[in-house]
Amino acid sequence: MYIGKRLREIRQAQGMSLTTLAEKSGVQIATLSRMENLKMTGTLESHMNIAKALGVDVTQLYTAIIREESKAEAATTKSASDVFIHSDKSSYEILTSNVLGKRMMPILLKIEPDGQTNTEQNRPGSEKFIFVLEGKIEARVGDKTYPLAKANSLYFDASLEHYFVNTGKSTARMICVGTPVAL
Repeated sequence: MYIGKRLREIRQAQGMSLTTLAEKSGVQIATLSRMENLKMTGTLESHMNIAKALGVDVTQLYTAIIREESKAEAATTKSASDVFIHSDKSSYEILTSNVLGKRMMPILLKIEPDGQTNTEQNRPGSEKFIFVLEGKIEARVGDKTYPLAKANSLYFDASLEHYFVNTGKSTARMICVGTPVAL
Protein backbone atom coordinates (compact mmCIF):
# COMPACT_ATOMS: atom_id res chain seq x y z
CA MET A 1 0.00 0.00 0.00
CA TYR A 2 1.95 2.97 -1.30
CA ILE A 3 0.85 6.39 -0.03
CA GLY A 4 3.73 8.35 -1.57
CA LYS A 5 1.80 10.16 -4.28
CA ARG A 6 -0.87 11.39 -1.87
CA LEU A 7 1.77 12.23 0.76
CA ARG A 8 3.65 14.42 -1.74
CA GLU A 9 0.41 16.15 -2.83
CA ILE A 10 -0.56 17.08 0.72
CA ARG A 11 2.97 18.14 1.70
CA GLN A 12 3.46 20.33 -1.37
CA ALA A 13 -0.02 21.87 -1.06
CA GLN A 14 1.03 23.01 2.41
CA GLY A 15 4.35 24.33 1.11
CA MET A 16 6.21 22.01 3.46
CA SER A 17 9.67 20.67 2.63
CA LEU A 18 10.75 17.08 3.26
CA THR A 19 13.17 18.41 5.87
CA THR A 20 10.40 20.18 7.78
CA LEU A 21 8.13 17.14 7.57
CA ALA A 22 10.96 14.92 8.85
CA GLU A 23 11.50 17.25 11.83
CA LYS A 24 7.79 17.48 12.68
CA SER A 25 6.99 13.79 12.21
CA GLY A 26 10.15 12.17 13.55
CA VAL A 27 10.35 10.09 10.34
CA GLN A 28 13.77 10.11 8.68
CA ILE A 29 14.04 12.27 5.56
CA ALA A 30 15.40 9.29 3.59
CA THR A 31 12.33 7.25 4.56
CA LEU A 32 10.00 10.07 3.51
CA SER A 33 11.81 10.37 0.17
CA ARG A 34 11.57 6.62 -0.44
CA MET A 35 7.88 6.68 0.42
CA GLU A 36 7.18 9.56 -1.97
CA ASN A 37 9.14 7.80 -4.72
CA LEU A 38 7.21 4.55 -4.17
CA LYS A 39 10.30 2.65 -3.04
CA MET A 40 8.84 1.74 0.37
CA THR A 41 5.52 1.80 2.18
CA GLY A 42 6.58 2.82 5.68
CA THR A 43 5.01 1.54 8.86
CA LEU A 44 1.58 2.25 10.23
CA GLU A 45 3.25 4.22 13.02
CA SER A 46 5.13 6.37 10.48
CA HIS A 47 1.88 6.97 8.57
CA MET A 48 0.20 8.19 11.76
CA ASN A 49 3.16 10.45 12.66
CA ILE A 50 3.24 11.92 9.14
CA ALA A 51 -0.51 12.61 9.17
CA LYS A 52 -0.22 14.30 12.56
CA ALA A 53 2.70 16.46 11.35
CA LEU A 54 0.68 17.44 8.26
CA GLY A 55 -2.38 18.21 10.41
CA VAL A 56 -4.59 15.74 8.53
CA ASP A 57 -6.46 12.59 9.44
CA VAL A 58 -4.42 9.50 8.56
CA THR A 59 -7.22 8.33 6.26
CA GLN A 60 -6.46 11.27 3.95
CA LEU A 61 -3.17 9.56 3.09
CA TYR A 62 -5.14 6.62 1.69
CA THR A 63 -7.71 8.49 -0.41
CA ALA A 64 -5.91 7.68 -3.66
CA ILE A 65 -6.41 3.97 -3.16
CA ILE A 66 -9.13 2.86 -5.57
CA ARG A 67 -12.12 1.11 -4.09
CA GLU A 68 -13.53 -1.78 -6.07
CA GLU A 69 -17.23 -2.49 -6.09
CA SER A 70 -16.79 -6.26 -5.76
CA LYS A 71 -18.86 -8.02 -3.10
CA ALA A 72 -16.45 -10.96 -2.86
CA GLU A 73 -12.70 -10.89 -3.09
CA ALA A 74 -10.14 -13.67 -3.17
CA ALA A 75 -6.59 -12.97 -2.13
CA THR A 76 -4.44 -15.00 -4.49
CA THR A 77 -1.05 -13.29 -4.34
CA LYS A 78 0.91 -11.44 -1.73
CA SER A 79 3.28 -8.55 -2.19
CA ALA A 80 5.86 -7.02 0.11
CA SER A 81 3.85 -3.80 0.22
CA ASP A 82 1.20 -5.54 2.37
CA VAL A 83 3.62 -6.25 5.24
CA PHE A 84 4.12 -3.69 8.00
CA ILE A 85 6.55 -3.73 10.88
CA HIS A 86 4.64 -3.50 14.16
CA SER A 87 7.67 -3.48 16.50
CA ASP A 88 11.23 -4.89 16.55
CA LYS A 89 10.00 -8.48 16.80
CA SER A 90 6.53 -8.31 15.32
CA SER A 91 4.94 -7.59 11.97
CA TYR A 92 1.58 -7.84 10.33
CA GLU A 93 0.30 -8.51 6.86
CA ILE A 94 -3.01 -7.09 5.69
CA LEU A 95 -5.00 -9.96 4.20
CA THR A 96 -7.32 -7.96 1.96
CA SER A 97 -7.09 -5.10 -0.49
CA ASN A 98 -8.95 -1.78 -0.53
CA VAL A 99 -8.86 -1.63 3.25
CA LEU A 100 -10.68 1.68 3.59
CA GLY A 101 -13.66 0.26 1.71
CA LYS A 102 -14.09 -2.55 4.24
CA ARG A 103 -15.90 -2.77 7.58
CA MET A 104 -13.31 -5.06 9.09
CA MET A 105 -9.60 -5.56 8.60
CA PRO A 106 -8.15 -9.08 8.72
CA ILE A 107 -4.42 -9.30 9.32
CA LEU A 108 -1.84 -12.03 9.88
CA LEU A 109 0.17 -11.05 12.96
CA LYS A 110 3.61 -12.60 13.55
CA ILE A 111 5.56 -12.24 16.79
CA GLU A 112 9.09 -13.59 17.17
CA PRO A 113 10.21 -15.35 20.40
CA ASP A 114 10.61 -12.84 23.28
CA GLY A 115 8.77 -10.26 21.14
CA GLN A 116 5.64 -8.25 21.61
CA THR A 117 3.50 -5.78 19.71
CA ASN A 118 3.23 -2.11 20.54
CA THR A 119 0.40 -1.10 22.83
CA GLU A 120 -2.74 -0.16 20.90
CA GLN A 121 -5.98 1.48 21.91
CA ASN A 122 -8.65 1.90 19.27
CA ARG A 123 -11.57 4.29 19.34
CA PRO A 124 -14.69 3.46 21.39
CA GLY A 125 -16.90 0.87 19.70
CA SER A 126 -13.91 -0.96 18.18
CA GLU A 127 -13.67 -4.72 18.55
CA LYS A 128 -11.00 -7.31 17.79
CA PHE A 129 -10.96 -11.05 17.33
CA ILE A 130 -7.76 -13.10 17.35
CA PHE A 131 -7.23 -16.74 16.49
CA VAL A 132 -3.85 -18.32 17.24
CA LEU A 133 -2.52 -20.38 14.32
CA GLU A 134 0.86 -21.29 15.85
CA GLY A 135 2.74 -20.66 19.08
CA LYS A 136 1.87 -19.36 22.52
CA ILE A 137 0.98 -15.79 23.37
CA GLU A 138 -0.44 -13.65 26.11
CA ALA A 139 -3.06 -11.10 25.13
CA ARG A 140 -2.91 -8.23 27.58
CA VAL A 141 -6.18 -6.34 27.42
CA GLY A 142 -6.83 -3.57 29.92
CA ASP A 143 -5.73 -4.95 33.29
CA LYS A 144 -6.25 -8.63 32.33
CA THR A 145 -3.91 -11.21 30.79
CA TYR A 146 -5.20 -14.03 28.61
CA PRO A 147 -2.81 -16.94 27.88
CA LEU A 148 -3.55 -18.38 24.44
CA ALA A 149 -2.10 -21.28 22.43
CA LYS A 150 -2.72 -22.86 19.03
CA ALA A 151 -6.44 -22.94 18.10
CA ASN A 152 -7.42 -20.58 20.95
CA SER A 153 -9.29 -17.38 20.24
CA LEU A 154 -10.20 -14.15 22.01
CA TYR A 155 -12.82 -11.52 21.22
CA PHE A 156 -12.43 -8.19 23.04
CA ASP A 157 -13.20 -4.49 23.26
CA ALA A 158 -10.35 -2.90 21.29
CA SER A 159 -10.93 0.50 22.91
CA LEU A 160 -9.08 -0.92 25.92
CA GLU A 161 -5.28 -0.69 25.82
CA HIS A 162 -3.97 -3.99 24.47
CA TYR A 163 -0.89 -5.75 23.18
CA PHE A 164 0.32 -9.28 22.53
CA VAL A 165 3.42 -11.04 23.89
CA ASN A 166 5.02 -14.20 22.50
CA THR A 167 5.56 -16.48 25.52
CA GLY A 168 6.76 -19.48 23.51
CA LYS A 169 10.04 -20.53 21.94
CA SER A 170 8.91 -20.27 18.31
CA THR A 171 7.31 -17.60 16.15
CA ALA A 172 3.67 -17.05 17.05
CA ARG A 173 1.24 -16.49 14.18
CA MET A 174 -2.36 -15.39 14.56
CA ILE A 175 -5.24 -14.06 12.54
CA CYS A 176 -6.49 -10.76 13.93
CA VAL A 177 -9.68 -9.12 12.69
CA GLY A 178 -10.53 -5.59 13.78
CA THR A 179 -13.71 -3.62 13.24
CA PRO A 180 -14.28 -0.94 12.24
CA VAL A 181 -11.19 -0.51 10.09
CA ALA A 182 -8.64 1.63 11.92
CA LEU A 183 -5.33 2.51 10.31
